Amino acid sequence: MKRIGFLSFGHWQRARWSKTPSAAEALRQTIELAEAAEELGLDGAFVRVHHFARQLASPFPLLAAIGARTSRIEVGTGVIDMRYENPLYMAEEAAATDLISGGPLQLGVSRGSPEPALRGAEAFGYETAGESDSDVARRKIARFRQAIAGTGLVQTDPAFSGAGGLLPLQPQSPGLEKRIWWGSATRESARWTGEQGMNLMSSTLLLEDTGVSFDQLQAEQIEAFREAWAATGWQHEPRVSVSRSVIPIVTPEDERYFGRSARDDRDQLGYLDGAYARFGRSYTGPPDDIADELSRDEAVLAADTLLLTIPNQLGVDYNTHLLETILREIAPALGWHQDRGEPRRDR
Repeated sequence: MKRIGFLSFGHWQRARWSKTPSAAEALRQTIELAEAAEELGLDGAFVRVHHFARQLASPFPLLAAIGARTSRIEVGTGVIDMRYENPLYMAEEAAATDLISGGPLQLGVSRGSPEPALRGAEAFGYETAGESDSDVARRKIARFRQAIAGTGLVQTDPAFSGAGGLLPLQPQSPGLEKRIWWGSATRESARWTGEQGMNLMSSTLLLEDTGVSFDQLQAEQIEAFREAWAATGWQHEPRVSVSRSVIPIVTPEDERYFGRSARDDRDQLGYLDGAYARFGRSYTGPPDDIADELSRDEAVLAADTLLLTIPNQLGVDYNTHLLETILREIAPALGWHQDRGEPRRDR
């Protein structure tokens, strides 16, 4: 395990127990938690993107703000739903965010997950008649990757410049094209990701079930990705991230919030998005027990990056305590060690 980061969905609601009552608080607290995470020695701050929900939705201003307030950690998404995106405008925003941050932006994208909105992408102005969600997302990510790689996309207007040729999109941020991750929920999509030369991002949900445990199925997914990557002949090093919900219970406050959750340590099965799905278990309980369990998790062992989903509505102080406990008492068992490294840029 080379890197550990946090992944926030950025929920907010006005409830008695919530410390994140508004969208403004969700955004500010995400920035503050990223600063605290960098101080702890964490390697990354990632945000989930949802639309038509009380969750984080527009990642680029937020990631640029985090990048401007930190100097070392990676910033990224897990994931952006490509069905809602204009790939060229997104390419401009991504490059600008990467330049403001000084890199390295780690951009997780995919076809998206089930959502509360009926045909939400159409409300954003994108007609998708005759295409599946996967087809739309794959078409758009191909266009986006062309744009960030500096490919000429549109013909020069001779009346404007007096010269011919194709114009690339600006600005460009060198190296960004190698830092795109595809959120995969099946072995088939993992193979496709490897063939495309994108990094693999796998969450706590798989949209297939073969009867084996979640971590075994996810390890098979990772193996399929790496085999496809090697067979296609990509020369740069692939990266793989997996997400886990990890809640060590060490204080009375931890027990009050999550003590009941420690009694259920099984994967969950369900029917989602037209297929049987397997949901990964949460790791809740004493740190030593969690360290032992995670050190035997086949997918965690196969990945190079672990993203810790956090209960963001419990506030910055609680989540800082949570992350500090994980880094101190659990992460060493996974082979992780603190590497503050060089700043992304001179401050």
